[in-house]
Amino acid sequence: MVPLLEAVTAPHGPDRYLEMLNPMWSLREVRAKIIDVRQTARGSVTLALRPNGNWRGFRAGQHVAFTIEIDGVRRTRCYSLACSVYCPDGLLELTVAAEPEGVVSGHLHSDAGPGAMVRLSQAQGGFTLPDDRPEHILLISGGSGITPVMSMLRTLCDDGFCATDRAGRVTFLHYARSADHVAYRDELAVLAAEHPGLRLLRAYTRGSGGELAGRFEPTHLPSLGSDAAAWVCGPAGLVDAVRALWDCTGISVPLQTEQFTAPAAALPADDGEPYGEVRFTHSGRRVANTGATLLEQAETAGMNPQFGCRMGICLTCTSRKTTGSVRHLHTGELSTEPDSEIQICSTVPVGDVAVDL
Repeated sequence: MVPLLEAVTAPHGPDRYLEMLNPMWSLREVRAKIIDVRQTARGSVTLALRPNGNWRGFRAGQHVAFTIEIDGVRRTRCYSLACSVYCPDGLLELTVAAEPEGVVSGHLHSDAGPGAMVRLSQAQGGFTLPDDRPEHILLISGGSGITPVMSMLRTLCDDGFCATDRAGRVTFLHYARSADHVAYRDELAVLAAEHPGLRLLRAYTRGSGGELAGRFEPTHLPSLGSDAAAWVCGPAGLVDAVRALWDCTGISVPLQTEQFTAPAAALPADDGEPYGEVRFTHSGRRVANTGATLLEQAETAGMNPQFGCRMGICLTCTSRKTTGSVRHLHTGELSTEPDSEIQICSTVPVGDVAVDL
């Protein structure tokens, strides 16, 4: 039935007509209405969203590509879900930190309100809790990296995982500038009071009052037995420090990581001055290669390609390179194969390149 509807409503497609009747209606797309907007900490805003029937659920720790129209332009960013997987009211929750000069985060903080309609991808990512859980779970987060681990903690509490001394244990280690910058501060305190198996450790880098102080260091870690596992999410500095400790000391406890900023470039875009021409074959546009990422060069050429995280994580910007060579900014890997898929947010041209945009 759906292919038939798409054929008879071409070239616009059935969604174009459905949304004239109700903006939440779509055959395949996940659309959601903003139900509530509230400030949960200094510099953070929390959205409650009600998705339409195309939403297929998620695992604690996963993220979505979030698209909102701002001044007539659709903008997409990746945000982690913060709610429990059980969310009995059916509402999804995102908490977004205000980024300097952030178009989307700035809009959500200043202008977004109940009733606005947004688009979501299905849940993505492998930063999740296992079905078979270890006896001791260590959750480490920094700043807005609290959102996926908050989803994990809420889910564990709903499962009764740390409800008694004899149930599983959770250590929740969070870094923030000060107590006022901790999203979910009050809820964390309530959960810790209600769950004997939950230990809450807060470290403030520019304030006092936490159980710990300063940035991450090895002494902040609790004792980890053989039946334990750890998850860390936050700024690159925190994630790198935790990963380095695991590597240097040979900690055998499994560690999963997720970070909200792109890793440092492994290699420069090229050894010399950029050269060559970038052709965007679908649009017919051509630009002289500036050495910037293909996404930035496309935007400079007046194009508006789809993108999400701009960090090479979400794959939203994946496009087909028809000819030429590109270098990946984070790995330094050179791609020379024609007709290959690349992420235009994290690759730079090496000479003449043609991309199907």
